[in-house]
Amino acid sequence: MKPDDPLLKILVCPIDKGPLSLLLPDDVLYNPRLRRRYPIVDTIPQLLPSSGEQVTETEHEAILRRLPPDERPSDEP
Repeated sequence: MKPDDPLLKILVCPIDKGPLSLLLPDDVLYNPRLRRRYPIVDTIPQLLPSSGEQVTETEHEAILRRLPPDERPSDEP
């Protein structure tokens, strides 16, 4: 999946139905609000709630530094 893939505009988190951020080169979709990441396997996003995994506080902070400001949750710096 590439950052300009139009599919990214319609993919949402299966839990809160909010937008997801593409993290490269990790090839995962990330929900910063719930601090969950979803893998992309063979170009197919795995968006079942059970496919997601919770990230630690340290991982979340590192991921936030990689996200553009407009993709960060409003309560984050």
